[in-house]
Amino acid sequence: MKKYVIEGGHPLSGTIKVKGNKNAALPCIAASLLTDKPVILRNIPEIADVLVMFEIIEDLGGSVTRQEEGVFSIHPAIGKSQLNKEKMQKIRAGILFAGPILARKNEVSLPPPGGDVIGRRRLDTHFLAFEGLGAQVHIDSMYHLKTNKLVGSDIFLDEASVTATENAIMAASLAQGTTILRNAASEPHVQDLCHMINSMGGKISGIGSNVLSIEGVTSLDGCDFTIGADFMEVGSFIALATATKSALTIENVDVEHLRMIQMAFAKLGITWETEGSTIHVSQNQSMKVRNDLGGAIPTIDDAPWPGFPADLTSIMVVAATQCEGTVLIHEKMYESRMFFVDKLISMGAGIILCDPHRAVITGNSRLTGADLASPDVRAGMAMVIAALAASGTSTISNVYQIERGYENIVNRLQALGANIRVIEG
Repeated sequence: MKKYVIEGGHPLSGTIKVKGNKNAALPCIAASLLTDKPVILRNIPEIADVLVMFEIIEDLGGSVTRQEEGVFSIHPAIGKSQLNKEKMQKIRAGILFAGPILARKNEVSLPPPGGDVIGRRRLDTHFLAFEGLGAQVHIDSMYHLKTNKLVGSDIFLDEASVTATENAIMAASLAQGTTILRNAASEPHVQDLCHMINSMGGKISGIGSNVLSIEGVTSLDGCDFTIGADFMEVGSFIALATATKSALTIENVDVEHLRMIQMAFAKLGITWETEGSTIHVSQNQSMKVRNDLGGAIPTIDDAPWPGFPADLTSIMVVAATQCEGTVLIHEKMYESRMFFVDKLISMGAGIILCDPHRAVITGNSRLTGADLASPDVRAGMAMVIAALAASGTSTISNVYQIERGYENIVNRLQALGANIRVIEG
């Protein structure tokens, strides 16, 4: 298996371009099954998760053609209603095929999906939403959904789950009547999915809010749709610049999606300048934690959009290790995501893991190279950043997890001057 070998402690420089939003690409690929007409998707990141989604499309009977970098033509077809177990176990987002297949075929069977190892990731909200639309759910070693027809209704999701919201949106788009979806997730990638479906002839309103109105239609057309930039990459590259004390220019940024992210970085004394869709991260940062009023230790905690994204908490932990002062980082969603900090502690980071969700970080820590293993996409990228900030050599294994979310990351970092290479073994 591949490993990354990183020689850290050297500043980087140059320009890096943000790829398309991974978490928008995956539901939009699944949504292509809402029609039998060709769909063209642009700005698609060419990462492992995307390739698995395309494999599932092809296993179902469709075809996918790469037209050029980041542009794919999908000719959808649903030749069967049972998803491939082996492929589903590779990726969490495989659950997103449930909604469109159920809507088109009135039944679907799927094995439990795979994905990141970050704790329990319940699927209850998906099935409660499907039941609200008139589906029957049966569970044995697989999940079986069946309906005579889907009918719109007033549905209150028991949590603002991104993927459950996306599944409900896709199923409701072809249901009979109107669905009101309350406590819906409203992240930029959910918005992209809604805009894509509307470009196919769907009728979704309330986009960007937590109450969506979805008027079902009898059929949807093909489309040519461009997804937005990945704000997770933006946050990762900002942390990369500051942790390595580098000046970086980051291009293809959806600046409007950075407001809460900008506030969180400001708590660490990290700022940047914006010029259109480009941001410039200076080498000269204060890197001093800004205490709350009265001198209280500040907290960076995640919340449903437009709150701070949970997927960036791992990245913020590493950034905080390089800042003077103390901060509490509270990751509320997954009980195993913060466990990766033991590796940062072994590198010399001043971190106290209070419980599975909270870590107190005191910087500025001098990190040294270590042998690391990536448990999930974001923790893996956090380890890459830590290794590049550390003195000495680090080896990171299980890098498949990193490449599930960051396209061609080794070459892109090398272009900035990073001393990173891939070895087998």
